[in-house]
Amino acid sequence: MKQFDVVIAGGAMAGMTLALALNQSSHGRLSIAVVEPYQTNHQAHPGFDSRSIALSYGTVNILKQLSLWNEIQDVATPIHHIHVSDRSHLGMTDISSDEVATDALGYVVELADVGRIYDELVAQCGNITLFCPQSVNQVTRHIDRVTISLESGEVIQGKLLVAADGAISTCCQQIGLTMSEHDFFQVAVIANVSIDQAHNHRAFERFTDQGPIALLPMSDQRMSLVWCLRPAQAERVLQLEDNAFIDELQQAFGWRLGRFTQVGVRASYPLLLRYREQNVSHRFAIVGNAAQTLHPIAGQGFNLGIRDVVSLAEEVSQSLTDPGSYTVLRRFKQRREEDRRSTIELTSSLVHLFSNDYLSLQIGRNVGLAMMDNIAVLKQPLLQRTLGLVVR
Repeated sequence: MKQFDVVIAGGAMAGMTLALALNQSSHGRLSIAVVEPYQTNHQAHPGFDSRSIALSYGTVNILKQLSLWNEIQDVATPIHHIHVSDRSHLGMTDISSDEVATDALGYVVELADVGRIYDELVAQCGNITLFCPQSVNQVTRHIDRVTISLESGEVIQGKLLVAADGAISTCCQQIGLTMSEHDFFQVAVIANVSIDQAHNHRAFERFTDQGPIALLPMSDQRMSLVWCLRPAQAERVLQLEDNAFIDELQQAFGWRLGRFTQVGVRASYPLLLRYREQNVSHRFAIVGNAAQTLHPIAGQGFNLGIRDVVSLAEEVSQSLTDPGSYTVLRRFKQRREEDRRSTIELTSSLVHLFSNDYLSLQIGRNVGLAMMDNIAVLKQPLLQRTLGLVVR
């Protein structure tokens, strides 16, 4: 039976970042196993598919601390300006890197690129063992260790098991940790789109009565689109021919980026808040989407997950002899409580505030956006969250 200090279930963004963070923070002294069901062919891997994500300024600083940013920076597109507006109304606000004296507010990366980079980095770490394609079948906890039976019949053990295996976490189900779920009754339609003018590293979040439209700058004058719609509308839009899809997107978003000229392969997923209040148990911790899956509004979900990951790695580095001890897990739980609660409340409130057409809320949110654009002190909380500069 193979023995490890830490076993990570899930080898997508959260799991692989954690493995590399643990390796870096322990200076290679921890033995780490990563159990991942999908082959690391990133065209097929659901954790490293064609989607893009926005890394906040704070997340980039974390990746720098973990010595991961140099490799990722080469495939990242900087965001210099964020424009937030409410469709058909006057309320809007702008955030630029100049006003916060940073090189960029954040960066956009394609998940497939990050997956390839992580593969190369993990291959260089002799203390990280990848079990792939493998999945967790059964979890048995003991006083000083966890036994994990894999689907192949192989059995491994660790002092700590970390669930990074997505919102519908097999490990959490095995442990018996309950999950709360709230349906926003929206579907995210995602695609890459091309435009006929330079995006100039601008990102957009445009609120409509259906839900927000987010557009993030990418290489080659492409934009990464996340278009939140009610389920019936999303189903209809997904069936449109490319030209009809572009026309409808143009009408919904407007002309701030000029004309949309091309759309790539489209995909969709339902938008739910999934949240496990208990993020630790005996010799067990949860990070990433297994701990919380958020609405993509304001781009908070992945950045919150990275703060989970690095916080756990820091706590484990204080107790390398027993990374799954009660003391380590208690400290991790306590330091993550406020950030998790605040971020979940923020994203859920924004969805309910901006995804409807009630007159009273229209007036309130547009006054709020206008005031933020003109009064610096009101803009500060938005800036802090946008930049990911929060206490963890």
